[in-house]
Amino acid sequence: MSGVDTVGFVLGVSGWVLTAVCLANEEWKVSTLDGSVITTSTIYENLWKSCASDSTGVYNCRYFLSLFGLSNYVRASQALMIISIILGFLAGIVALLGLQCVKVGSSDPLVKGKIALAGGITYIMAALCAMVPVSWYAFKITMQFYDLFYPGTKYEIGAGLYIGWAGSSLSLIGGILLCCSCKSANRKKGNYPVSYQLGRSVLGPASRKWGSELDDSNYNKSARGTR
Repeated sequence: MSGVDTVGFVLGVSGWVLTAVCLANEEWKVSTLDGSVITTSTIYENLWKSCASDSTGVYNCRYFLSLFGLSNYVRASQALMIISIILGFLAGIVALLGLQCVKVGSSDPLVKGKIALAGGITYIMAALCAMVPVSWYAFKITMQFYDLFYPGTKYEIGAGLYIGWAGSSLSLIGGILLCCSCKSANRKKGNYPVSYQLGRSVLGPASRKWGSELDDSNYNKSARGTR
């Protein structure tokens, strides 16, 4: 079942790449034009900085100067996204060693399956660490958007969050497939066919044919003579 673990590995690596793109993307939230008088300026933010652009093409970004000045969910999202990137990188290395088609390390399918299982579990952890902050960030945007008494700028969900959802979903599916490949490897390990080989007779060819070559009556006579 090397095809299952290969597909899981490709999906996991693709999800890890999209998660890294999501972390670097500047448009986690974009200022909404709904009910706004100013339509020539657009503000968008991610976990690290706030940017603004206008209709003339002027583009400015400002990094957040103080970590403690951010909201709690932003700090938690920063930590979880970094953990997700690290786990995804480690999962890629472990899963690569667990592929049945990769002749590195042990060639035992059972050992390969266990390594693939470890990589799959790590991919699932990385996916959850990315999905939680992305969903949490989107929830905050939605709550502030529909809050009639919210005094600040209202935002909409940006492209970065959609990339994060896609990346975490691919990592999750890839991790599940790698775990399934471990089960397939265990089943393959226990289904070796058993072959039996008949032992060769001690008697020679002439001795094996002695019953057909001797006369029954002569045999009976010799048998009575020995008594």
